[in-house]
Amino acid sequence: MAVRRSVLETLNDTELIQRYRLNREGILIVVDLVRDAITAPTIRNNPIRAQLKCLTTLRYLATGKMQLCNADDLAISQPSVSRSIHQTINALCRPHIIRQFISFPLDIRQLQRNKASFMDIAGVPGVVGAIDGTHIKLIVPHQDEDVFVNRKKTHSINTQIVFDANFTILDVVAKWPGSTHDSRILMESGLRQLFERHHVPAGCHLVGDSGYPCKSWLLTPYLRPQVGPQLNYNRAHKKTRSVVERGIGQLKRRFHVLHSEIRLSPEKTSKVITVCALLHNLCRQRNIPQTEDGDEFDDDDDDNDDEHREFVDEVEQCGLAFRDHFVYTHFRGDGFAPAAGLRGEAGDGIVEEEAGRGAASVVSELTNDLKLRVTKDKMKQLRASNTLIPMRSFFDLTEHQRPESEETEAYTSQDTGSEHISTSGSC
Repeated sequence: MAVRRSVLETLNDTELIQRYRLNREGILIVVDLVRDAITAPTIRNNPIRAQLKCLTTLRYLATGKMQLCNADDLAISQPSVSRSIHQTINALCRPHIIRQFISFPLDIRQLQRNKASFMDIAGVPGVVGAIDGTHIKLIVPHQDEDVFVNRKKTHSINTQIVFDANFTILDVVAKWPGSTHDSRILMESGLRQLFERHHVPAGCHLVGDSGYPCKSWLLTPYLRPQVGPQLNYNRAHKKTRSVVERGIGQLKRRFHVLHSEIRLSPEKTSKVITVCALLHNLCRQRNIPQTEDGDEFDDDDDDNDDEHREFVDEVEQCGLAFRDHFVYTHFRGDGFAPAAGLRGEAGDGIVEEEAGRGAASVVSELTNDLKLRVTKDKMKQLRASNTLIPMRSFFDLTEHQRPESEETEAYTSQDTGSEHISTSGSC
């Protein structure tokens, strides 16, 4: 049997990064994190040390090679490789370790730093993170095989991920099968609760592609932008959102196991993805350089963004109205007048354009005053009678009584008794 060599003593930092994606200091940090969980209780039968188990796992994540290849590299048996990877991945997936490296910031000062970093990219104010989904391939599962088939007819885990402007992962959700749409993952995630229960202060936004629902805290692009503010906004939005595409590309380039087909069960694959995200943030914290192979952009996983647009346009009126106001406040070109839906006389209940007003106050206003859309004919009737439909009255109408025309105009409910978003539920 081949002699096991001491990797940390024979390789320098550059060689360690090429093979394990971490330098010596980073590897020792990982070993210390999991030592209590993976160290054998006795020394009988010459057990594998915690350090070698971590190296075996890091080698697997860095290369994605078959376990037998890693066994040959490190002079241990294939079953020992399998057990080492399983034990180390489970140890790193413990909640208290994940929280040390992956957490969405709620501190005001950190959020301000995130806003400033994103503002420097393309001038979009208030952005604290960029969100997207990426598909990680896996072998055909033994159970519920059909739900893991994505739109490209391959089996995958659809992973939701949020990056800050410095390519640090703020949030990752790696548990949904490939057939699940990005918008569904977001609506079921804890990230949505952070924003809608106001744990994240008003005036903070995410940027995402048009596959996501438009909300006051989630800015999406226009599908058919008009020349002027909308087009200016779309250009700035695309440049800002490229952060998450580049971040996903960096993650997959650093850990090649995410590029190939992971030959594990869906449950174990989810843990592998989470651990790769954790280790990526460790590399960012320790300023461990990225290897120079591969493409930085991840542009092959975009969903069909138009797939759910009818649903989004029907129910996300508050977010759409906020986006209009946001765009015509911050991206209005010289000599370009705001849209009619954003202008109005005092007492109309229409949101008035105030170019000098910041995004934070706009978010607060639109959270407390639900934006509704009605037909122009109905709006004329309301103006003639000097009345507006309160929020509760509008939603109490039966389906056949609600406006059906697609030609709409925005206004704000004047019902002072409207129910606002509470900390115990979402809007």
